[in-house]
Amino acid sequence: MSPQLEVQLIAIVIAAACALPGVFLVLRRMAMLSDAISHTVILGIVLAYFLTHDLGSPLLFVGAALTGVVTVLLVEMLSGTRLVREDTAIGLVFPVLFSIAVILISLYAGNVHLDTDSVLLGELAFAPFDRMVVAGIDIGPRALVVGGGLLVLNLAFIGLFYKELKLATFDSGLATALGFMPVVIHYLLMASVSVTAVGAFDAVGSILVIALMIAPPATAYLLTDRLSRMIGLSVVIGMLSAVSGYWLARWLDVSIAGSMAAMTGVLFGGAWLFAPGRGLIAAARRRELQ
Repeated sequence: MSPQLEVQLIAIVIAAACALPGVFLVLRRMAMLSDAISHTVILGIVLAYFLTHDLGSPLLFVGAALTGVVTVLLVEMLSGTRLVREDTAIGLVFPVLFSIAVILISLYAGNVHLDTDSVLLGELAFAPFDRMVVAGIDIGPRALVVGGGLLVLNLAFIGLFYKELKLATFDSGLATALGFMPVVIHYLLMASVSVTAVGAFDAVGSILVIALMIAPPATAYLLTDRLSRMIGLSVVIGMLSAVSGYWLARWLDVSIAGSMAAMTGVLFGGAWLFAPGRGLIAAARRRELQ
């Protein structure tokens, strides 16, 4: 398989993995939390590296995922005081944690591959050359294996807890009355978002993780009212953004991750204008008929 095809396949798999939990973030109006988590997990990686001094240690993954959950806890703790709103709490928590990570990298990991630029923008063009070898057998690019694992994990999570996620998202009071423990479901969802962000940003960068986690579900939300259809559309739109962004990057000779993120915005803009039910043009026609 050529590196160009592998880059597209990696992006497609990661886009699908990011879109799945992103649907529930958009429906819960918690889109900004994905931004916060995808930045603050860097602190978990840095702290775990200081403990292990091994960039290949699984503890880096664990530390990053735990930091994502801690971010959610801190945001909810601040917003729970009712002294600040949730968006303000997010704006207070994630810049602090992210800045601490950047300072630690600059001071103590300058000669180590913990580059803040690659964390933000990713290294998608070089992802095919980082191979995963097991027992002397090359099983493919590491990013593709990790992305495939994330996709399977998120599919399993949504498949197992679909009813609970749906009820907790649209009517948490009823979920509590029925004994579904929406708080537990909430933190399982946040853990899923954290793990997805951690696994994806090494290849695509945190900026593209945010774009793939929020823009495709937001686009699908404009096109349908059915949750199951929204999940499917989100995955398809994320994949389409990945492929079209790759070819746009090749045509313009620019950043692959940046082009993919731009295409998520282009597709959202198209839905915002032309969606049959919620689009601006459809709304203008309804007003004219009325």
